[in-house]
Amino acid sequence: MGTQPEKKTSVFLLLTVSLLLVGSSLVWLRLSKEIMTTSSGAQPFYNGRTGQKVVALMFNVDWGEEYLPSILEILKENQVVASFMLTGRWAKLQPDLVRRIAVEGHEIGNHSYSHCHPNQLGRSELEEEIQRTQAVISEITGKPPQVFAPPYGEYNQRVLDTASTLGMPVIMWTLDTIDWRRPSASTIVERVTVRVQPDCLILMHPTEPTVQALPHILTFLKEEGYNLVTVSDIIVEGGRANQ
Repeated sequence: MGTQPEKKTSVFLLLTVSLLLVGSSLVWLRLSKEIMTTSSGAQPFYNGRTGQKVVALMFNVDWGEEYLPSILEILKENQVVASFMLTGRWAKLQPDLVRRIAVEGHEIGNHSYSHCHPNQLGRSELEEEIQRTQAVISEITGKPPQVFAPPYGEYNQRVLDTASTLGMPVIMWTLDTIDWRRPSASTIVERVTVRVQPDCLILMHPTEPTVQALPHILTFLKEEGYNLVTVSDIIVEGGRANQ
């Protein structure tokens, strides 16, 4: 017959093993839930999918409001549309410009609220960044953005899945003009004319050399037979460009 201390030891071991099994099960359930919520298979768009000779100009905007009226006027004179990816904090400070962008037929996308580093945020923090911007722009224009352009072109699978859960494709770019470094206008023009191709997403920002380069870029694109469309149009399989 076992002694009393031996019985107590056996009971203690059984309880310990049971607690470990329960703990392991809870950890597995939590991990399984995380896996299930991060397996959307979403991928970013680096180019369009129309199969047509179209391009989309996309302006990422968190500053540069002094140059936007000129950019909008040039686009209007050339009767073309573009996509403007706005941060929520900028949109909140510039409601008149946001309305003008929408009224003149351009697309407005979501560029986060605070121009954050998306990869450094948890899922709930990133959702808040996106949804705050959705709310600000919806209040100004009456229409929420349909696409998300992450600041710094930064994304990981969590970013892709979070945006996908919110029904927003993640937009990157095909051709970066690097105009935020404010090179000469001729350099910006050359970066576009040398590398442009059908279904190209051309990334730009509101800067003085961009304003100077834009008329030359538009003239070149038209002469080469390109149509300009919005980002939402160019990423549709088969395209809506000519519909």
